[in-house]
Amino acid sequence: MTDIISEIASLSKSENPPPIGENEHEAPLIELLFFAYRDFVSEPDAVLETYGFGRAHHRILHFVNRHPGMRVADLLDILKITKQSLARVLKQLIDGDFIIQKTGDADRRQRLLHTTDTGRALASRLLEVQTKRLRIALAGLTPECRASAAAFLRGIIDAGEREKVARLIGSGVE
Repeated sequence: MTDIISEIASLSKSENPPPIGENEHEAPLIELLFFAYRDFVSEPDAVLETYGFGRAHHRILHFVNRHPGMRVADLLDILKITKQSLARVLKQLIDGDFIIQKTGDADRRQRLLHTTDTGRALASRLLEVQTKRLRIALAGLTPECRASAAAFLRGIIDAGEREKVARLIGSGVE
């Protein structure tokens, strides 16, 4: 028994992250990501607040608007949230006439999501402010640098999800 305990102890020691200070070269990039995300969502957050909505509403509107007829199951897979969380936010969007839910033609169990005119207008408004920010950031970059930025972002995505994400967003990411 003692051998097993000391073996586990030695394994866990070797898998520990380096002490604080040894990974300082990544810390500035991590902080840049924090600040970039903060500013990337700040303008949409302000718009959403006027509706009493949050970031979950934004993500749902975005993906349903970009992929009309999306199944609820697919949205759950994309967002990686619980059914209960999705149901609560989706109900608000449906009740507010931003999204409609239709039964599938081939499979009556499917719930297919579509944005309404109101939902499309809000999704477009949110996309517009984020597109403006991205265009400004990308304006001075060469095509090679843009490709590197896209590769960097893909590299952050879990390896098992990259192919699925690539299929979802298409090839226009460079």
